[in-house]
Order: sequence, then structure tokens, then C-alpha cells
Amino acid sequence: MPQWVVIARDGRDAAALERRMKARPAHFERLPGMVDRGELRVGGAMLGDDGGMIGSVALVEFPDRAALDAWLAEEPYMTGDVWRDVEIIPFRIAVPDTMAPRG
Repeated sequence: MPQWVVIARDGRDAAALERRMKARPAHFERLPGMVDRGELRVGGAMLGDDGGMIGSVALVEFPDRAALDAWLAEEPYMTGDVWRDVEIIPFRIAVPDTMAPRG
């Protein structure tokens, strides 16, 4: 199934963090289902130099680009105006997490 890296940058205005925190519960509520369906392989927040959240990165897997776009259309960080700049890059996992060294 096709995979993509989604790099989503938050707005940089004074209300950006407030919007993120408001949308965060709905965003996290959807994640377990995505993991169970195999749609979300890895995800997390991008951090600025000060350690604050400035966006998100997700490695996702969907049957096609239309399914990815449908997810984004309903994603609370999109509908809540948190993510303002979204880059989508086709991807293929070469080294699965199960092969990664553990520290």
C-alpha cells in the first residue's frame, strides 16, 4: 500500500499554540483507530529551538492519494486551522521499526 511522509507546519501567529491545544483532544482521539487500521505508522510533533511545538510529521499509509486527502480533509489539525503549510512526499519504508536498534 502507498506510503507518504506528511510534514505539516503550524501557523506562526500569536494564536497558533492556542488553536493546536484546542484541536489536540480531537486529533488524539482519532489516532488509535488509524494505528489499528495500519494508516498511521509513525507520528509526532516537530519542535522549535525553544522546545515548543511548531508542527507535525507523520508517516502514513493509505490505499491511494484520494484516501490520504480524505483523511486530511477531516483531520482536526486541518479543520481547526492548526496546520497551515502541509507537504506530502511519497515514501517507501526500507527499514521497519522492528529492525531499528534499541538503546
